Amino acid sequence: MYVQELEPVAHSLGLSALVAVLPLVVVLVLLGGVRMKAHRAGLIGLLAASLVAWLAYGMPVGQALSSAAQGAAFGLFPILWIVVNALWVYRMTVRTRHFDILRRSFGRLSDDPRVQALVVAFCFGALLEALAGFGAPVAICSVMLVALGFDPVRAAVVALVANTAPVAFGAMGTPVVTLAQVTGLPLDSVASVVGRQTPLLALVVPLLLVGLVDGRRGLRETWVPALACGVAFAAAQFAASNYVSAQLADIGASLAGAAALVAVPHARVPVGESVRAAVLTGVRSEDLDEEDPRAEVVRAYAPYALIVAIFSIAQIPAVKDWLAQATRTYDWPFLDVVNPDGKPVGGNVFTWPIVSTGGTLVLLAGLCTAAVLGVHARVAVREWAATVHELRFAILTVTSVLALAYVMNLSGQAATIGHFVAAAGAGLAFLSPVLGWFGVAVSGSDTSANALFGALQVSAARESGLSPELLAAANSSGGVLGKMISPQNLTIACAAVGLAGREGDLLRKVLPWSAGLLLIMCLIVVGQSSPVLAWMLP
Repeated sequence: MYVQELEPVAHSLGLSALVAVLPLVVVLVLLGGVRMKAHRAGLIGLLAASLVAWLAYGMPVGQALSSAAQGAAFGLFPILWIVVNALWVYRMTVRTRHFDILRRSFGRLSDDPRVQALVVAFCFGALLEALAGFGAPVAICSVMLVALGFDPVRAAVVALVANTAPVAFGAMGTPVVTLAQVTGLPLDSVASVVGRQTPLLALVVPLLLVGLVDGRRGLRETWVPALACGVAFAAAQFAASNYVSAQLADIGASLAGAAALVAVPHARVPVGESVRAAVLTGVRSEDLDEEDPRAEVVRAYAPYALIVAIFSIAQIPAVKDWLAQATRTYDWPFLDVVNPDGKPVGGNVFTWPIVSTGGTLVLLAGLCTAAVLGVHARVAVREWAATVHELRFAILTVTSVLALAYVMNLSGQAATIGHFVAAAGAGLAFLSPVLGWFGVAVSGSDTSANALFGALQVSAARESGLSPELLAAANSSGGVLGKMISPQNLTIACAAVGLAGREGDLLRKVLPWSAGLLLIMCLIVVGQSSPVLAWMLP
């Protein structure tokens, strides 16, 4: 049995936290400073976490290796299971050329690249985040923007920054559902507070996107559709998360944002060629002006309609309970960890939701898509295998980083960092989102960060007299801003637009925006913890 210790280094919480944070620092320095490829940085970070667990925390080597294996298994299923199947659906639409039809349909909404960025990266990306999450929105939206004529680097940056506001309710609400489970707080309570934080990001991000696409001119000329899109998205996300269903919050928000863009006349005003030339420095597809038969347009939208339908049906209580019957729970081998209070940690058990997980539902949607688009079974299987091959380095990155996160969590490194942050007392409300941000930056998943730090946030809140729901929500809301700098998201973005090996370049471009938006979220949480913005809470 391994007993976690919070202060293993000289019985000092500060020194122990300094040592515990080393694996995170190693990964971020290797990515941003040394410009090392993400999968290599992830493996070196995993080695660093294992050495800290063994040498500083006294975790047996066998248990450290078993922790890493469980993290890698979680990375493969359900995370990569969702990504692979979502991208498989996308590849089939590309092979049948229905993706081109979908792209032309979006392009016809407006010939203004700044509005196209809002439609594709913000609205459509939010829908993909709602249905699949875990990197799929960044990959697919980056490719669509490049096809519309965006420079690959700009396309990747826009897709990464856009993938913020919907993340907390992504993958059918998985992050907030996980947060409720690990904290013991009611899902409705947690979701309602998150729904009063992340919508504020939705007001800012569309304006930021048009600025990223075309600088000050973009803001000056397209602030009206950007603001309309952001307000509609924020209102729908708030309403759904507070009064309807956390699982459907992003679906409603993405559709509301797109509807607002369609409704704003300014979004459909033809843009001058001088603007297009200045903004679109990439190669614009020559087929964008082709007319497509209505039936083929319907078939182009069918894969995403199928995903919406299948996920919606899966949320029906009776169906959800039926699917959950296939879930299997195992005692993870060679792992026997208890927390400092002597209670077994959840990591000793591994849960395998075979059917109810998002990846399996996307797989079912993919099978239906193959039938609707007329893809032969042999071709569909070949495309699935090609998807795995295309993502091989991303798979290595995700599994190594999740292995790192599990080693840090089960050895007690994560708890040490969390208790050190919690010791901030009055500053806890400000630092609470930062903890979630770090968690997502390392794991690439708001779900993982909530599992890592959610319970700790609630414990610290109760010790300091703050609202447990507020700090739990802050962990998730701050975490969404770490998504754009996570190694696996950077890897997926680079792979999608042909920039393999340039993750460090993207990191330097998006890090300032990630940090700036994080500061805004920290100030929001501080305000909500005081009489200034306390009226915003339920």
